[in-house]
Amino acid sequence: MRGTMARLRRDGSPGLAEGGSLRLRAAWLYYSEGLTQKDIAERLGLSRTTIVRMLEEARKRGEVRIWIDESVAECIELSIVLENKLPIDEAIVVPAAPGAEATARSVGLALGEFLSGISLDHATIGVGWGRTLTASLASFRPARREAARVVSLLGGIVEARSANPVEFAWRLAGQLGAECYMFPAPLIVDSAETRRRLIEECGLDRLYALAGALDLAILSVGEVAMDTTSLAGDVIAPEDLAQIIALGGVADLMCNFLDAQGRTINHPVRERVMSVTLESVRAARHVVIASGGARRAAAIRAVIRRVGCNTLITDEDAARALVAL
Repeated sequence: MRGTMARLRRDGSPGLAEGGSLRLRAAWLYYSEGLTQKDIAERLGLSRTTIVRMLEEARKRGEVRIWIDESVAECIELSIVLENKLPIDEAIVVPAAPGAEATARSVGLALGEFLSGISLDHATIGVGWGRTLTASLASFRPARREAARVVSLLGGIVEARSANPVEFAWRLAGQLGAECYMFPAPLIVDSAETRRRLIEECGLDRLYALAGALDLAILSVGEVAMDTTSLAGDVIAPEDLAQIIALGGVADLMCNFLDAQGRTINHPVRERVMSVTLESVRAARHVVIASGGARRAAAIRAVIRRVGCNTLITDEDAARALVAL
């Protein structure tokens, strides 16, 4: 756990606070897990009055009989198992989807709904990149927030195949009506000296300072493999990727490569990556990891070990694989 400030406050709006997923989660905790309404309110970051109303609504809708509808029961049960097995505050599990693209879209939509229902006023929000994060914008429907700031945590790509890492930060800030702090540098530079000079002499020190005091970090995780669909496949030379795999790399977090224990892989590319430090990410008050697919389970676990996690948003396949690990 990450302390008393870990859980984000829900905004309490009826359309989101009493949405189907959260309502059924409350019902599961009450009827299947035997938690009190007070305990459920604390666990979900809602008031006890809201929990009472949600339980009543679940009964009226016929969602609570002897059991909760089977289509969602397994996801809710898996989320609770993950919360008990992993050092996280909450897990949100969505049904498995066929293929990597569909999985990213499904998990991303759940991320957008989650972000729509939390308080982001005066928040400094650090964001990574990935198809999953980009997909969240389709379901992200917040009110315009007061004095929010969005900070891109990594540099961009000169030739992007699908989407540029910095694009998500810009689009998220636009939907929030927030200030946006871009990372005006290539993701991979030619040397450690170039990296140092960009940080110290080209104004990036201010961005690094903002990244060291994040209220919220929103991250996606990539697996390390020769056929990876993560960002690494676009920017890392195949021979470097093969060497990283040989050194035990399993996880790609903003092109920072980790082994199964969450340790940074000692490869020359680490000195050329333009991203904020993983220590800054770990220091965020609330860390959200959104990533799915069974093949990413080891990567998700490695990233949790390295930077922590408060809210994990994933799918059934990754959840089952995580439980097996």
